[in-house]
Amino acid sequence: MSSHGGSRHGNGDSSDKSPPASTMLWAEQLRKYVGSGAGLGSEALTEMETKRILHEAFRERQQKSVEAGAIPSFYKKKPVEGSAGAKLQRLARYRFLKKQAEVLLNADDLDAMWVCLRENCSIDNANGVEKMNYEDFCGIASICTEQIGAKCKRFFSPSNFLKFEKDEFGRIAILPFYLYVMRTVSLTQARIDMCELDDDGDGFLQPQEMEGYIRGLIPNLAQLRDIPAPFVTMYCRIATRKFFFFCDSQRRGKLCIKKVLLSNCLAELMELHQETEEDGGEADSSDNWFSLSSAQRICDMFLALDKDLNGTLNKQELQAYSDGTLTEIFIERVFDEHVRRGRTGPGAGKAREMDFDSFLDFVLALENRDSTEGLSYLFKCLDLHSRGYLTTVDVHTLFRDVHRKWIEGGNYDLSIDDVRDEIWDMVKPADMTRITLADMLNCRQGGTIASMLTDVRGFWAHDNRENLLQEEEEPQEEEGE
Repeated sequence: MSSHGGSRHGNGDSSDKSPPASTMLWAEQLRKYVGSGAGLGSEALTEMETKRILHEAFRERQQKSVEAGAIPSFYKKKPVEGSAGAKLQRLARYRFLKKQAEVLLNADDLDAMWVCLRENCSIDNANGVEKMNYEDFCGIASICTEQIGAKCKRFFSPSNFLKFEKDEFGRIAILPFYLYVMRTVSLTQARIDMCELDDDGDGFLQPQEMEGYIRGLIPNLAQLRDIPAPFVTMYCRIATRKFFFFCDSQRRGKLCIKKVLLSNCLAELMELHQETEEDGGEADSSDNWFSLSSAQRICDMFLALDKDLNGTLNKQELQAYSDGTLTEIFIERVFDEHVRRGRTGPGAGKAREMDFDSFLDFVLALENRDSTEGLSYLFKCLDLHSRGYLTTVDVHTLFRDVHRKWIEGGNYDLSIDDVRDEIWDMVKPADMTRITLADMLNCRQGGTIASMLTDVRGFWAHDNRENLLQEEEEPQEEEGE
């Protein structure tokens, strides 16, 4: 009994001890088998691999955070003016811009490229257009490289050839390609010139820097070669203001160089390269803000309004703008929204006096009512309570002054409510109880509506639009005959 009891006790002790070595080996092999992913499906393997990668990325990030010991810097203070760092930065920028200018095609290079394109192209028998296929394109590239140098090679890449419309024979017209090369060179040169004037190298131009760019451009613009020397400073100021009106929407007081290069303003300024009709060209610059005649017109207009010759305009003086057709409430709102008190300059310390820069913004807004920037300027004036929208009461209040001038001019009587309903039909706002700036931009008639609510002459033009359209068509028919 005792032996049997001892035996059982001994067996019981042995069961509490660790398993035999053979059992341990089997468990280890099973663990390795499962860990390797063998025998698992594709989804399970993908999940396992994803988990491993995420764990590794997490460990690497933790290690970097421990090594850094602080939040990584995302802002670096500019070097102090006059310091070695500032001088080094300026020198590096100068050398970089000089290197970029050296690989730019000049006027002689462009002329040589045009001659090469014309001598090695084929004529489309259907329309007489000069064209080239890809084989011609590669041949011209080789010839231009021999005559001009490697700096023209980048324009003859396969990707550039594919940018242009091809005919059924795979040919592209040489003129659009050449214009593309010219525009690329022109924009690159403009960017280099602007970056040279960017004193702190932040990619933005201050007003005086933009004026300096335009001043340097004047000798190269055919239509400005006869500009009077005393008028150059004033011209640069007027031209610069349009860039700030359209390219500085947040009114930060500086221009992003990239935005200026892509703007319509720069393209409009470059139109002055063309000769005028008086010089034998075909360019008509009467509607170009940057033309000499336009700048002189703006100056003459401001001087005529400035009765007291103090260099600023008060509300009574501005009321005479456009022969006094603008409403009084609109002039009041212009001063409330866009004329600040205590501005520096000749009008400093005076209450609500409009300086020349503010006058330029005013004229730009009225002459560009249909643009986003012009309509945004005017909408702030129409928004009587600065709520971001117009109600029927606001429209009624605004048009009441137009109606009074309309009757004083001897026109027929009309219902303000009918005009209000017509404006709502023109806008078709998303919320029928209010009109927002987005509604006026989306309806494509925002400029017309702003004119109807601020200018009796603008409302007259809208009321007589059919007659005016007919008068415009009649001369064209006579010319056709």
